Amino acid sequence: MPAERTGLTPDARRVALDVLRDVHEHGAYASLALQNRLSASKLSPVDRRLATSIVYSTLEQQLQLDFALDRLMDHPTHEPAQRDILRLSACQILFHDRVPDSAAVNEGVNLARGLGMEDASGFLNAVLRNLVRGKDEIPWPKREDDLREYLHIMGSAPLWLVDKLTEVYGEETAELILMYHPQSHDMAVRPNLMLYTDETFEALLQAKAWRWQRGTVPHAFLLGGVSELALDNDFRSGHFSVQGQSSILAAEAVQAVPGMRILDACAAPGGKACYMAETMQGTGRVYAWELHEKRALLLESAKRRLKLDNLRISVRDATESKPDFEGAMDAVLLDAPCTGLGVLGEKPDLKYRLKPEDVPAIAAVQQKLLNTLCAYVKPGGTLVYSTCTILPEENTLQVKAFLEAHPEFSVQPLPASYPEAFLKLQTPYGLQLLAHRDGVEGFFIARMRRAKL
Repeated sequence: MPAERTGLTPDARRVALDVLRDVHEHGAYASLALQNRLSASKLSPVDRRLATSIVYSTLEQQLQLDFALDRLMDHPTHEPAQRDILRLSACQILFHDRVPDSAAVNEGVNLARGLGMEDASGFLNAVLRNLVRGKDEIPWPKREDDLREYLHIMGSAPLWLVDKLTEVYGEETAELILMYHPQSHDMAVRPNLMLYTDETFEALLQAKAWRWQRGTVPHAFLLGGVSELALDNDFRSGHFSVQGQSSILAAEAVQAVPGMRILDACAAPGGKACYMAETMQGTGRVYAWELHEKRALLLESAKRRLKLDNLRISVRDATESKPDFEGAMDAVLLDAPCTGLGVLGEKPDLKYRLKPEDVPAIAAVQQKLLNTLCAYVKPGGTLVYSTCTILPEENTLQVKAFLEAHPEFSVQPLPASYPEAFLKLQTPYGLQLLAHRDGVEGFFIARMRRAKL
């Protein structure tokens, strides 16, 4: 069937399947696997966007897809490649109106044959055709019968996560969190703050063929219809960067001014470090530490592209004390390793990868980082703690425990440059942003000050 009618070519489907297999069979992160597979492919820009869309859609609704498929098999297959072919095809049948059912079935069978799975093609064909015939009679869990089971299946969330979010936020908000799917996946970018104001950057965007609009937070612009951004001359020349809106807010909380000495302790991929270096107009120093050498290369690439001579990059374990930094920093930014539950829209595979026992282990690392890094803040200086998660153990409770252990620090109001609606959400321990409510990534940000001597 022609690609114009199906909306998804065989090559795009194969890339999507390869990414799903990378995730499920090899433990790869979806975003990195997708980046690697697309880079190695020869897909058109349209097919790249469609492959990306179907990968994320399949992962976002994986448990719901499995629920539907398992009812069509006497003995549900646990063979990974077969399962992912079924998921990919079922996602198109159930959730993508522009893909004809017959195309989704036929291309699913073709994917199996292309992998040398001829013996399984008849089985896969029968399951998918039964799904087409019976999709309107699937006995989906009903909210009014059992909210927990409903959120587990229809929100495609492990039961422990359903229980955890219900405990923390209550049933109504937990449902909003788990059922939220962003209507738009526009890319957030910001200008190089050494070269542009928001107004002059608008003029640059108006000369592009992209769809764009101003974001919610300072300096943020949302782009649509973008493909191959890395090939754009203005991007390559360092005129702007890709950075999420909540990430911008975390860097903005530092309130960098020219001449400061700032440490970004867990810095890769580098958006916040670059934001602060640009805000200081190339003066002062931003020390950017990253534990993993490969991720530090992302920082080096950004430094070269943006021509940030005031950015100093090191491969370093931030949990290990560095005495010569004690009391020497005007500000320290710790965007800590976390469960990532605030960014499931961008990383839907995290909810299947994460286990309940991971939460206290991650929180322990955060606590160690805070206790080590706070020593570097000079009297009167600023410590910003942020995460991209929504659990209190990693956020408000973490800050509360830190303040009890370090009474020389106190929480300060977030900058007036924040949207007024966000400032109203501040608590005594910081700001918790929720994607479904606030329209930005789910982040936590606390701005603290060390008392002057």
